[in-house]
Amino acid sequence: MADFLSDIEIAQKAEMQVINKIADKAEIPEKYVENYGKYKAKIDYRYLQNDLSGKDDANLILVTAINPTPAGEGKTTTTIGLGDALNKLGKKTMIALREPSLGPVFGVKGGAAGGGYAQVVPMEDINLHFTGDFHAIGAANNLLAAMLDNHIHQGNELDIDLKRITWRRAVDMNDRQLRNITDGLGSKMDGVARQDGFDITVASEIMAVFCLSSDIIDLKEKLAKMVVAYNRKGEPVTCGQINAQGAMAVLLKDALKPNLVQTLEGTPTFIHGGPFANIAHGCNSVIATKMASKIADYVVTEAGFGADLGAEKFIDIKCRLSGLKPKAVVVVATVKALKYNGGVAKADLNDENLEALEKGIPNLLKHIENVTQVYGLPAVVAINAFPTDTEAELTLVAKKCNELGVNVALSEVWSKGGDGGIKLAEEVLKLIEEGKEHTYAYDTNSTIKEKIEAICKRVYGADGVDYAPAVNKLIAEFERLGFGNMPICMAKNQYSLTDDPTVLGRPTGFRITIRDLTISAGAGFIVALTGTIMKMPGLPKVPAAEKIDVDVDGKISGLF
Repeated sequence: MADFLSDIEIAQKAEMQVINKIADKAEIPEKYVENYGKYKAKIDYRYLQNDLSGKDDANLILVTAINPTPAGEGKTTTTIGLGDALNKLGKKTMIALREPSLGPVFGVKGGAAGGGYAQVVPMEDINLHFTGDFHAIGAANNLLAAMLDNHIHQGNELDIDLKRITWRRAVDMNDRQLRNITDGLGSKMDGVARQDGFDITVASEIMAVFCLSSDIIDLKEKLAKMVVAYNRKGEPVTCGQINAQGAMAVLLKDALKPNLVQTLEGTPTFIHGGPFANIAHGCNSVIATKMASKIADYVVTEAGFGADLGAEKFIDIKCRLSGLKPKAVVVVATVKALKYNGGVAKADLNDENLEALEKGIPNLLKHIENVTQVYGLPAVVAINAFPTDTEAELTLVAKKCNELGVNVALSEVWSKGGDGGIKLAEEVLKLIEEGKEHTYAYDTNSTIKEKIEAICKRVYGADGVDYAPAVNKLIAEFERLGFGNMPICMAKNQYSLTDDPTVLGRPTGFRITIRDLTISAGAGFIVALTGTIMKMPGLPKVPAAEKIDVDVDGKISGLF
């Protein structure tokens, strides 16, 4: 039973099919399948261009959630279980997920392969190096940094202002020591001394460009547009002016091919790309989602964190830039997480507490309203079931959701796999029949401030927005430089609808502060940083890495 086995133990007991059988199940021609061992493969992106271009798009299902809590929500687990359930109902279904970052894997315990009996496998590979995509992205990022600094060292023909270099190095690890550094120390031959720093790889603009590109040529064009610095006249300097995009694309050419794996029940799954939704756009690659949408009749995908972050960016950025059109949305929550939002301490979440639950439910209702009222899409709430949930608690959640015209389905995929997601799958199929088209939270032709304020007021529920003095200057500069019509990528903590992670539930009467603004011209959006959000996380007091080990036979333990 799942109650007595850890996620890794369940995964290690699974009898996986060789990946070529999974490719055959998805009817992917052998010539496009590139094996990475027995259980992983890359699928050449030219399959999408050459064989799939004229095929109809699948019914795309987005899975999102409430604001995450220490109690856990199970969004990825629900995504995987729903895909398995749809296949059990006879629907040709694929799943499209993001790749995990090593930062959370070794930092705060948590991966991105699902849990219990709703997992993708081989989970150890997926949560660790996988097929090396993140290493390629980090290498491309740091090649550009090296070429930029070399250009300065070799005479600085572009007259780059050393105080306005915006491109930072990257590493896929939580390492606060690298947030702010001074490099180039030593002799003249050791480079130019300057302030610098590292971002975690998932926060690199290359990750965003990678996930939003349609093919290798599009990738090169987007890389060339990335702004890396400004010259002394205040004009942007791009990657294309450094002439790095070709070599970077060479490093990324194999990584650009989606990774094919399987669920415990053999559902074909693409796992490709992995930007965080609190500091980037939080969605898997466009190539993988589109390829799945041409192969299958139903595609289940997820976006990072809650509907205020991942779902907002999925629609306002990914769908807007790619033409993807979701047909239905699943909002995942747990009774425990809602009680936590209502003020219950983590240690007491197993106890029935209807009063706290009623206080916490408004957080869920806000995320539902974002989906149904801001974006105009039909939604169902998936309550990720725990044995401690009482009938009274489940009834209360259903009653409050029904008042918004949204049904609730109990999801038991963690303990039962696809069989535990049948009711949820049936509700999703009903929603798809409604045939609704999504809307956006804002018009990209609005001003930068109007777009930021639309997100903060409509999606977060804020009263208004405050801007640091330097941000007002940046807004004017970006609009002068022709970047004003881009979507906005809000960098905000994931735990709260506000920019303060300690404020839970559904707060009112708050304002959002924008403290910095950066341009991601290659990815095609402007990043607005709020609160204390940063692009390089740190490790906790007791990192998960301390419990991870491997034995003489190569068997891994402690990995979730």
